[in-house]
Amino acid sequence: MTTLRSVCVFCGSRSGNDPAYAAEARALGTAIAENGWRLVYGAGDVGLMGETARAALAAGAKTLGVIPTHLLKREKGKRDLGQFVITEDMHERKKVMFMNSDAIVVLPGGAGSLDEFFEVLTWRQIGLHTKPIYLLNTGGYWTPLMGLIDHVIAQGFAESSMRGFYTAVPDASALAAALREALS
Repeated sequence: MTTLRSVCVFCGSRSGNDPAYAAEARALGTAIAENGWRLVYGAGDVGLMGETARAALAAGAKTLGVIPTHLLKREKGKRDLGQFVITEDMHERKKVMFMNSDAIVVLPGGAGSLDEFFEVLTWRQIGLHTKPIYLLNTGGYWTPLMGLIDHVIAQGFAESSMRGFYTAVPDASALAAALREALS
């Protein structure tokens, strides 16, 4: 019996200005299904969240969506998922998503995606987990963030080992290959 592997996807509730963001989100959703993984995500049916989920579902992936009560209307909670969990708040949402995943992927997004990334990165830094963390760096979207992390390290606020706690990949194809290696 094989263990179902789950990929947590943190991403924007908007699609952004570059159509490549949505295209890569759809490619990731399809890759999750094609590799027999379960999508764990924020349960929204908008933005990159919706793009990823619709592609994953269309390709036959198992899904777990987690959404806090206060975002049900704003993010249009997607109800046709395999599992749909409603939490009290954002903190519980992130915890449920993290606890139900084997790897974390961060697609382009805004403040919420940054919050999610820094929380799992911090947990990794202080030894609370060893799950792989990936930045899908579509069109160089996360390059300024990686520069900021380099700056934090250069200024003595983090060890250089922090760079090894996440991996940036240029596209969904490279991400799927990295996930296959990590989750095998």
